[in-house]
Amino acid sequence: MINVPNATQTIINKPNAIKPQQATNGSNKNITTTPKYTTNIYPTVTAPVYTQTISDPKYTHTSWLYVNDVHGKMTNMERIYNISQEFDRIPADKLIPNFFTNSTDNVSKFKVSSGDIILGANFTNNKVASQFMNWSGFIASALGNHELDITDPEKFAQLLDNANYKTLAINVAVDKNSPFCGKIEKSTIVEKDGIKYGLIGVAPPDMTERVKMNDTLKHFTISSSDETIKLVQEEAKKLEAQGIKHIAVLSHGGSKLDKRLAQETEGIDMIFGAHTHDLIEGIEEGKNLFYSKRGEPVIITQAGKDGENLGILNLDFDSNGVIKKAQNNIIKTRDFNRPLFIKDSVEDILGKPEKIGRVAQAVPPPKNRLIENNPHGNLIADAMRHELGTEIGILNAGNIRGSFSQGPIDTRLISDITPFEDKMMVLNLSEKQIVDSIKVGLKSLTKTSMKPGILLVSGLKYKANTKGELLELEFIDKNNKSHKIDVNNPRTDKKYTVAADDFYATGGDGYLESNKHPDFVLQKFDLDKNKLACDYIKKLDQPIEISDDHRIQIVEG
Repeated sequence: MINVPNATQTIINKPNAIKPQQATNGSNKNITTTPKYTTNIYPTVTAPVYTQTISDPKYTHTSWLYVNDVHGKMTNMERIYNISQEFDRIPADKLIPNFFTNSTDNVSKFKVSSGDIILGANFTNNKVASQFMNWSGFIASALGNHELDITDPEKFAQLLDNANYKTLAINVAVDKNSPFCGKIEKSTIVEKDGIKYGLIGVAPPDMTERVKMNDTLKHFTISSSDETIKLVQEEAKKLEAQGIKHIAVLSHGGSKLDKRLAQETEGIDMIFGAHTHDLIEGIEEGKNLFYSKRGEPVIITQAGKDGENLGILNLDFDSNGVIKKAQNNIIKTRDFNRPLFIKDSVEDILGKPEKIGRVAQAVPPPKNRLIENNPHGNLIADAMRHELGTEIGILNAGNIRGSFSQGPIDTRLISDITPFEDKMMVLNLSEKQIVDSIKVGLKSLTKTSMKPGILLVSGLKYKANTKGELLELEFIDKNNKSHKIDVNNPRTDKKYTVAADDFYATGGDGYLESNKHPDFVLQKFDLDKNKLACDYIKKLDQPIEISDDHRIQIVEG
């Protein structure tokens, strides 16, 4: 059993400045880069869990760099690559002298992902995300829901073929005639320093609810949470039967499932989690330290969302493969620069971005973008409405993955802010359909996961309370005149033209009824809102201001 001391913080000595490094990109360009910082990939304060005594001479020392839910954020991928190279280069005992006190060259290092590294339907962007995994040296990744944003099965298979890492999902059955049949594995075995480690993958049981209906999704059958737990246990037993004593789960199942896995199975040592975007710092019993059916410690991690952080989990195992010493570190990726040679390599794939405008000043992005009014997202909704000439624009808050800041705007920034590349549509929706879908989004205010998020709007204003109740709704016409809508008795015969994407239109996240071919679609376009945003911003007086017009108000209630 792990002993959790009363004093949970240990001060780590700061290392010397990192020296310039010689780096190689995918084009075999050798460029010397000098980091513009003096720092360490570990924070100065960590939260360790120690045993009272360390007596086993056969301790196995490991260090695990982990990421989750990067969501195609390329600028953060470039920073994570930078951190990953330092993780490789600097001896573990130099990085963490207060943890790896007796080891200089026998710390086994791993890099793992828990899924959703990819996001959106743009295959070129997806190739960059997969290349990032290759460049950084990740050994395996769970299958997340956003990996299935790739709507063409052949292209998804191509991405799997070109990956140097394993894609894992124990709870996914793939159609035998699928082009990616046999390319998604249940588990894999990795050998480091003469010791074998088992890695088991978990895809989200709610996959079908979290992915837009597409041809790739048709090739999968996903197991329920209860079935997933049984499958993980069976696989862990198979690995143990092969003499493997160290088993990790790369889970995109969310925190609730991860806690069940930790306590309802045996043989698992650590669960690298994802999907619910939790930021788990340190190690705390009952939060991310649990005990298996055998009474052995199991540690859960999660590093938030959008590549804003990554984690490094240090573990010492005894000769029976039981964790006896552990430390979980969260590192902010923004503390690191973007290596120029990696930026160039990305642009070799994507092309150079086009400058389209400039921001004079911008309000800070919301702390909880899923459940707050978001002026940065409102600009995108305005672009949808204006460029498609509709009365209303509707955009789910989860579609916005970045923000504007003072300075130049280019096409890559817009893709960073709204990366999904769904197809745009003009819909003919009734007052009732609009009111009902807004109410679906407001339910997120009462959920711990905050999913699916509220709806951002253009041409509308609404007020709700923290209980998720819609209190007021107004339609703002093109002459800026306000027309109240009765939120308790919305009309079914009053219709509005609405700019929206096909994720919303076909019932994604349940805002509208699920229907692949809804009868209220007036027009379809083979472009996404990022193209509309670029065209719209070019037409605005420069420089622009991102301000809060309070079109969505959430009041106490």
